[in-house]
Amino acid sequence: MEAQEPFMGVKVRRRSSMYRQFQGDYINVAGNQHILKLLTKQGDRQVLFADNVIKVNRRSKVRKRVLLITDVALYSLDADWFTLKRRISLSAIEKVLLSELNDNFFALSVSTEYDCLFASTHKTEIVTILQEATRKLDTPLEVCFSNRFEYYMDSENIREVIFEEVPGGVKTTFVNK
Repeated sequence: MEAQEPFMGVKVRRRSSMYRQFQGDYINVAGNQHILKLLTKQGDRQVLFADNVIKVNRRSKVRKRVLLITDVALYSLDADWFTLKRRISLSAIEKVLLSELNDNFFALSVSTEYDCLFASTHKTEIVTILQEATRKLDTPLEVCFSNRFEYYMDSENIREVIFEEVPGGVKTTFVNK
């Protein structure tokens, strides 16, 4: 319960997500030689989180990715071949952007590069683990809640994400600026 405290009172939560036990590794990293080789090459010591997620690319297409969070970096890997698509140092992640509604989207604002937008059913766990890991590095992570937020798709282009509560769920709209 304590780990999920940053969301209480700010974000609408699904009842099933409020008392979920955190597993950390949903894809058995220890049994995947491709991932272990990559992490050894990069020098990471501990995997804090690993799961399949959805990444929204700059063309608004969704791509299946493996999201890994280690003690020093966040990785986005191709979900089929486990090839490295992106490595972001945890100290470079300035903030996490979330809506106030019960959707699965979150954006990572990266200080030195472009940002990224993901969707995951384990969003609460991801944000909590990122907060704990960045706190240990003395680079606290800001968590921002808004039903409208902007992020950089690349070095020049901005996309706004708008969340609206509609009967039966949440409507998500993407607007390129």
